[in-house]
Amino acid sequence: MKEEKSLIIDINEKPKPSIWALLSFQHVFAMFGATILVPILTGYPVSVALFASGVGTLVYTVCTKGKVPVYLGSSFAYITAVILAVEAMGGNISAAQTGLMLVGLIYVLVAIIIKFIGKAWIDKLLPPIVIGPMIAVIGLSLAGSAISNAGFTSNGTPEQMIVAVITFIVAALVSIYAKGFLKIIPFLVAIVVGYIAAFMFGLVDLSGLETATLFSIPEFAFPFHVEGFRQYEFYFGPETLAILPVAIVTISEHIGDHTVLGKICGKNFLKDPGIDKTLMGDGIATAISAFLGGPANTTYGENTGVIGMTKIGSVYVTCGAACIAILISFLDYVSVIISSIPACVLGGMSILLYGVIASNGLRILVDNKIDFSKQRNLIIASAMLVVGLGGAVLPLGGSATLSGTALAAIVGIVLNLILVEKNEKEA
Repeated sequence: MKEEKSLIIDINEKPKPSIWALLSFQHVFAMFGATILVPILTGYPVSVALFASGVGTLVYTVCTKGKVPVYLGSSFAYITAVILAVEAMGGNISAAQTGLMLVGLIYVLVAIIIKFIGKAWIDKLLPPIVIGPMIAVIGLSLAGSAISNAGFTSNGTPEQMIVAVITFIVAALVSIYAKGFLKIIPFLVAIVVGYIAAFMFGLVDLSGLETATLFSIPEFAFPFHVEGFRQYEFYFGPETLAILPVAIVTISEHIGDHTVLGKICGKNFLKDPGIDKTLMGDGIATAISAFLGGPANTTYGENTGVIGMTKIGSVYVTCGAACIAILISFLDYVSVIISSIPACVLGGMSILLYGVIASNGLRILVDNKIDFSKQRNLIIASAMLVVGLGGAVLPLGGSATLSGTALAAIVGIVLNLILVEKNEKEA
């Protein structure tokens, strides 16, 4: 097909060594902002997230037979669910990590089902009228955290607010006016500028550098005792089960990302290597990351964006980026500096980031021409938004609850299945 020539460097083309290294560095830093932001917000060690991101990408590449140029990073969709699970367990990460491992297994199960019966049932279960509000709830449910971190509260200081505003403005300006590669990494640029501003205001604590070493093993956590590492346990309580419904959201995102990437590369990744293989790779990568004590992995827009802008779709480049991420995870000084980023910097950036996530949910509704003059669509979207953002809680026993994105997703799916109008075409 003509579209297959749309890439400057094609999927299985290996660049010259010097160019390969340069392109791999470019790719990993395009992924860097989102990959490190999730662990910073949720309390996971950045080093583990980077290591798991790199390993997960290599695992994904093997599962897809090297046919898809995807880099896996940390998933935003699980932030709220993970935080709630950890809080419900009094700071213990056992429920969160077991839940994320089970999410990986759900991906694998769905992949197996798709392999044998196709994916039409997913389209039926997750039409745009459900996916759109679901993604909007993810972004908007995090709005309070962004405002709090930015310092726009009664306890905030003028310095924190100024740094947050600077970070926000930089991210916005780079997103709109930057050219070329910079346009792909607005959040990373905003972190750097915000960090410098925070340093000038005396808000950066670099005391950790005093004890840092050049090389250090990432702060892994395992479900069994390993000398020198953190430990959690397999836990199958209600706090764990509350995380699982979020898999519905990330599976739908996975399908959407691969559809868009396929258009950029002039290929149909849903058929070759097949959505069953891409989901399998994503699921195994997430299970491995959780096993190591890291966040869920996922495909995301930064990967699609950088390939779309650079026209570099080589799997060799994404694998090179994965190897660089693994190497960085062992550099203790880098991890300390990343961990020293003040909350106000993250808050200023998150105001834009979480808003963009929410807006993408609305974009799905617009792009698919969802007709809100139909009562069915209006009811589904309204119920999901109110349940997801109104603080609705469904007790699951003990201290665990089902709320936020997960509860909104379940409400949307159920309403979509039962509110079927005669002669109405599915969105």
